[in-house]
Amino acid sequence: MKQTPDPMTPHEDQPYAVIPEFYRGNPVDADDLRYRDVFINELWESIQRNHVLLTAPRRTGKTSVMDHLQKYPQFDFTVIKENVQDLSHPADFFVALLARFHDEHPKLLHNTLAKGWELLTKTFSQIDTVAYSEFKVALRASDEQWKENWRFTGEKLLEQLRKHGSNILIIIDEFPDMLLNMNRENPTLLREFLAWFRTQRQQPNPQHDPIRWLIGGSVNLSSTLDALGHIDLINDLDDISLPLLTNEQVEDYIVTMLKGRGVIISKDLTKQCLTSMGRPIPLFMQMLTQDLYRMWKKRADDTLELNSNDVKKAVHALIRSSAAQDKLQHFYTRIARYYSGVLLTAAYAMLSQLSLKEGGLMRSTLQNEFYRHLEEAGQSLLPHERKQAFNQLMRNLANDFYIEEIEGNQYDFSSGILKSWWRKYYA
Repeated sequence: MKQTPDPMTPHEDQPYAVIPEFYRGNPVDADDLRYRDVFINELWESIQRNHVLLTAPRRTGKTSVMDHLQKYPQFDFTVIKENVQDLSHPADFFVALLARFHDEHPKLLHNTLAKGWELLTKTFSQIDTVAYSEFKVALRASDEQWKENWRFTGEKLLEQLRKHGSNILIIIDEFPDMLLNMNRENPTLLREFLAWFRTQRQQPNPQHDPIRWLIGGSVNLSSTLDALGHIDLINDLDDISLPLLTNEQVEDYIVTMLKGRGVIISKDLTKQCLTSMGRPIPLFMQMLTQDLYRMWKKRADDTLELNSNDVKKAVHALIRSSAAQDKLQHFYTRIARYYSGVLLTAAYAMLSQLSLKEGGLMRSTLQNEFYRHLEEAGQSLLPHERKQAFNQLMRNLANDFYIEEIEGNQYDFSSGILKSWWRKYYA
């Protein structure tokens, strides 16, 4: 199998040729992506045979992996990637895909997709080379019933792509967001779209189809669809989870980013970073490491080493900094988007309780807190319904990377930084 080289992976004792930039929110550029080369090659192996569901919590590198697939395709795949977070109708979905082909693969659009397709030929008769957003407007203007015709547009798109004669990978980012948007506007349409989409993925069989779908999102798609009663419509996808970075990889990253810039660090610095961060969320790794570098640069004597106390100071400053507020605040506000009813208010209550307890809380304690919250909210559920609701909330909070089981039935925040920030502002 052709292996995509990882330009940032060292070999044995060889140093990194280039020190990557710091990223504080944007996806990591494909050339700076590290520690993911084995996973990416495994992902390509699956893409050869299956449609793929890429599951990963927010801020753990899912989009960066998707960008790498697009920049360095394997097995002669032509790749497009579309973020559908703000879409709410199947017709918008297909218009966005067509516009993406227009923007990134115009020859494919003109030479293959447009042949015999009135929608595109009519659009091209009005415009030629325009920006992505303008092309979407022109597409809609070419069909007065573009929303009602979403099935035809989708089926025609796939039919034309199969005539291209080469493999096509369509990467859909933030797919659960689009489904939630659809459900709010038209639950019936959501079910119709998901059923249609499943049929298209199965006919023809993926191994005989040049088209592949890779679907992902920053919330667990299975949990989202399970809550909506549509879990049966994605069970054909190969569910692949983005692995967590190991402690060794995190330590290597910290050493590379600091020592590579001339920073002198103590032996205990990386261990303190691991203790302060908890589960490694790449965004927080980037933010903390960059803040340590800035702290060192401000010193009058650059021969002094950074140590574990400096890490504690950096974490303390980080959770109070305005630069981090929007990144961390999103973890709080997104609960209101993806959770509803008593699960929404209970999630806030349970996370606030957890943030106050060093070492976390027993599952039984969290369950009692949940039941108490139900009573205060006037929710009278049967015992099995209460337990089912609690188990669902625990699964959601774990899948979304808020909590983890640290030892037998003992739970705590996955991220130490998020826990400290939550305790300061919301406990």
